[in-house]
Amino acid sequence: MKTVVHKSDSRGYANHGWLKSRHTFSFANYHNPERVHFGALRVLNDDEVAEGMGFGTHPHENMEIVSIPLQGDLEHKDSTGRHKVIRQGDVQIMSAGSGISHSEYNHNKDEEVHFLQIWVFPKEKNIEPRYEQKTYEVEDRMNKFQTVVSPEGGDALWINQDAFFSLANLDAGTKLNYDVKKPGNGVYFFVLNGDMEVAGEALTTRDAVGISETESFEVKAKSYAEVLAIEVPMEF
Repeated sequence: MKTVVHKSDSRGYANHGWLKSRHTFSFANYHNPERVHFGALRVLNDDEVAEGMGFGTHPHENMEIVSIPLQGDLEHKDSTGRHKVIRQGDVQIMSAGSGISHSEYNHNKDEEVHFLQIWVFPKEKNIEPRYEQKTYEVEDRMNKFQTVVSPEGGDALWINQDAFFSLANLDAGTKLNYDVKKPGNGVYFFVLNGDMEVAGEALTTRDAVGISETESFEVKAKSYAEVLAIEVPMEF
């Protein structure tokens, strides 16, 4: 088993007034040659956007983009004509494919929106741009992993990559095994809140560990904890 630990306070940070962003991997003005990507996982941004503010229309191509609101509501518009709001409990995926332009704004005028934006390199390039979102119930991830993004689709949002996103909310003392779904994949565990031990590494809120070269490992919750597991191919 191979592990790499990224503590919360080691992330890049940008404060633009209306936007406070923490970058796990090199992004914009933050560059760390040792933290460019974890396998196919290219970006993990932890963003807080002020009331009524947001990102103006900008282009993307050949990237799988997943957004997960943690607090508040995020308004989305794109060049396919979609105009949606994603809320806490929702997960959104956009395949930029051959090219798409979109904007993202805080839907509310009286509270911040706090969300994760995650980029994964695609399996197939230049596909037709696509968008999908879905609401997931917290009860379905209590003390177990709830897969919300998968190349197999089904109850999960489809992704153009052999990648799997899973959420779990764990009561203190809970132990789970995470079994890697595709041989050769690695798993990036990002603690949303709480205290955990993952593959023997002690982690707290917003800490992360990347795990590869194993088929299974143990997750323990030391307190009530919430975690996001991102499983991706490592050959990138």
